[in-house]
Amino acid sequence: MSSSTSSETGGRWIPLESNPDVFNLWSKKAGVLANSAHFEDVYGLDEELLAMVPQPVRAVVLLFPIDSEGDKKRNVEDERIAREGQPKIDDTIFWVKQTIPNACGTIGLIHALANSGVTFAPTSVLQKFIFQCEGKTPLERAHLLETTPLFANIHAESASSEVNQTAAKVDTDLHFTCFVEAPDSDFRKAAKGEDVSEEAINDKKSTGMRLIELDGRRAGPVDHGDCKDLLKDVATLVKARYITSSSSVYFSLMALSETPEEK
Repeated sequence: MSSSTSSETGGRWIPLESNPDVFNLWSKKAGVLANSAHFEDVYGLDEELLAMVPQPVRAVVLLFPIDSEGDKKRNVEDERIAREGQPKIDDTIFWVKQTIPNACGTIGLIHALANSGVTFAPTSVLQKFIFQCEGKTPLERAHLLETTPLFANIHAESASSEVNQTAAKVDTDLHFTCFVEAPDSDFRKAAKGEDVSEEAINDKKSTGMRLIELDGRRAGPVDHGDCKDLLKDVATLVKARYITSSSSVYFSLMALSETPEEK
């Protein structure tokens, strides 16, 4: 399974397959993953299958089919967010707008890894990119991605590798999005000693963490509410918002797990 975008700016990349081997290869080439962190398939959304995924899960990447009805619903949600805002969303979340066709695999990887807290090597390509993006808007970050070979070579090497089985399919109707958990902005402000209402901090229903979707085709990060268990909450959201509204079978999930190293 592969990736796509509706944008026609920038060069067209070869799609990445929804394959843990491809994502792990990309990540290692970018100098990000330690031996304890890796992507692996999530074989189903039932509780028994979710329980097979090693914990803790740091990010979840979804491949889903693009269709007009789904895009319409996402556009309506983006318009609502533009009107009402997202007061609980963490402003330290790293997000990049996607402007390169077929680059959503790399965008999903950047979003997953940059917001997961996993170990970066000192010479990590991703770490360098994040530093270069400081103070830049999401579109300026996208332009940086377009105009430098920082990730283009890694993407091309991963897409053309033996483990990427769909490299020949340049035009696709599938897309990657990423889910992470991030601190509630009120809790982060309180931790920094800033003034926050007691009601927000003493909300017994809140875990202090939010479920955030990071999709380069959207207008920005999307706050999906309180997050109690990242993998289970993503599974619930995917069933409710993606699978039930589509007749397609082309869905897949991968989890970025960080298995504790044995002492």
